[in-house]
Amino acid sequence: MEKMAKTKVAILGLGLMGSGMAGRLLSAGYPLAIYNRTPEKAQSLVEQGARLGRTPADAVTDAEIVLSMLADDDVSRHVWLGKDGALAAVAPHAVLIECSTVTPNWIEELDRAARARNLNLIDAPVTGSRVQAAAGQLLFLAGGDADVLERATPVLETMSRGIVPLGPTGSGARLKLINNFVCGVQAASLAEALGLIERSGLNVELALRVLTEGAPASPLFKTLSSRMIGREYDPHFAVKLMAKDLRYALAEAKHHSQSLATATAALNVFEKSIATGNGERDISSIVEQFRGKSGL
Repeated sequence: MEKMAKTKVAILGLGLMGSGMAGRLLSAGYPLAIYNRTPEKAQSLVEQGARLGRTPADAVTDAEIVLSMLADDDVSRHVWLGKDGALAAVAPHAVLIECSTVTPNWIEELDRAARARNLNLIDAPVTGSRVQAAAGQLLFLAGGDADVLERATPVLETMSRGIVPLGPTGSGARLKLINNFVCGVQAASLAEALGLIERSGLNVELALRVLTEGAPASPLFKTLSSRMIGREYDPHFAVKLMAKDLRYALAEAKHHSQSLATATAALNVFEKSIATGNGERDISSIVEQFRGKSGL
């Protein structure tokens, strides 16, 4: 019996996350087209069999599933709707999946533009970072029509440990901002705590053992504490992107007549880190602003 052809997929954006997702799809045998604003970053994926599009439009011409993993609203808008943008070139009946961490307002705008062309959009941002993307262990937070999501499920499952259907389009974007603001607050609290531990002369190893094995513990807490101690700041999740997510979360909360005091405080920590030149480094690097001269 002849084997069914795999779904044709396109990925727009090959940063820390998009490149890992692309690698998973290639490993699973999906025909893949890719686009990145810096083509040089796509070379290893091309060597694995991906087709590199010259523009977003070129990348998506025959794709049945189009995913984007981009930095923010502005970049996403440019790639989808700008000159040589993807939306105008997408094939009829293709499913569009916006995986970037963006605002619900932009998702609603993109959804309207997609519907104007009789196309369906799913917003499906992810939890996890570089390691999870490469290992196919992301969790997709999906908003949109259940039938459309079902069409995309086999492709998403290749890159994930699960898919959470959350309801109408925009639901995934909202929960992702809530998730990331909680992560940002926890990271800022940990950085302050480690600074105080070091400055006060406590045994760092023992103090962190208490925290990482006690009530404050979480997977993020454990991972970041290890990186902070080791000064391992190669980016898994960049400081500037967390700052952007906190700003988006604050704007979304304001839209719903709520303030996020802890998110505001955490944003100050991340913005100070950016001001000292750490914007491209991992979020664990925010600890440096709290370290005294006696810091480890």
